[in-house]
Amino acid sequence: MIQKSIIRWGILGTGRIAGDLATALQVIPDAHLVAVGSRSQESADAFAAKFSIRNAHSSYENLVKDPEVDVIYVATPHPMHKENTFLALSHGKHVLCEKPFALNSKDAESMIAFAREKKLFLMEAMWTRFFPLMEKLREILASGAIGKIQLFSADFGFRGPNDPSGRLMNPELGGGALMDVGIYPISFSSMILGTPDRITSMAQLGETGVDESSAFLLGHPGGAISSLYTAIRTDTPHEATIMGEKGHIRIHSHFWCPQKMTITLEGQDPEVIEMPIESNGYQFEAMEVMKCIREGALESSIIPHNETVSILKTLDTIRLEWGLKYPGE
Repeated sequence: MIQKSIIRWGILGTGRIAGDLATALQVIPDAHLVAVGSRSQESADAFAAKFSIRNAHSSYENLVKDPEVDVIYVATPHPMHKENTFLALSHGKHVLCEKPFALNSKDAESMIAFAREKKLFLMEAMWTRFFPLMEKLREILASGAIGKIQLFSADFGFRGPNDPSGRLMNPELGGGALMDVGIYPISFSSMILGTPDRITSMAQLGETGVDESSAFLLGHPGGAISSLYTAIRTDTPHEATIMGEKGHIRIHSHFWCPQKMTITLEGQDPEVIEMPIESNGYQFEAMEVMKCIREGALESSIIPHNETVSILKTLDTIRLEWGLKYPGE
């Protein structure tokens, strides 16, 4: 067996999502989490102690300058993704950037162009796509088992805290359901049906001006329709269903952390496929990053740059329809 080279990770940010990736990296033998960067030494030290990280940096600048780090995971709030990604790339680090990749498609295009100029790997951290069950789903769809897709439905909503200054409600932090969890069903729709050519949406904007609940109808070339909804003040079933001419596939809750689906074909008994996972599931996107870096690739074929931009253009169109613009855009 050929020994894989170690790839050394640094995490930029110390919030919950940063901890999720740090936990997942522990189950990848050839991944070493060697550094973390925060805006305070206290926060960096606490995170480093929790995950046994040897280099705790009191600034993002010191993290990206760390010669021991090969790739940076950007785990900061939405509006900081562009700035933090540019910072890491400018110091020669590959980047995995948490979703949403950027606040808008224009920012995404500039980030991608800079990564290509630097000849560095860059990927949006849409972790759902890398689960074993999603790989199996793509194989089934490619086989034509359910025929041409006619309809797709998905939802992701939860009841979050009603805190005007918190991440979810604050427009300064890119708050709202669309950017936080609405991107999951929209990205799923993109994965199976591509870029929509018709977009209709509706949102309930709260007191802070961000969308607390919203719904989208996406029309796709060929006639398929996606019916999607999302919320941050209401819990939803967290399921997805792909409906084709010959049957349908239901991805059970939580579809964004997929481990079970039921395939129902005409004239056949339903088939249940379960693919349980080790750890929390974030390891699969990290493994894809490492695979691509070793191959010298600048992007992943599973979430390529042009699709990341396309998804953000869909979000741009939806927000334009609502009149929702984030500060600083």
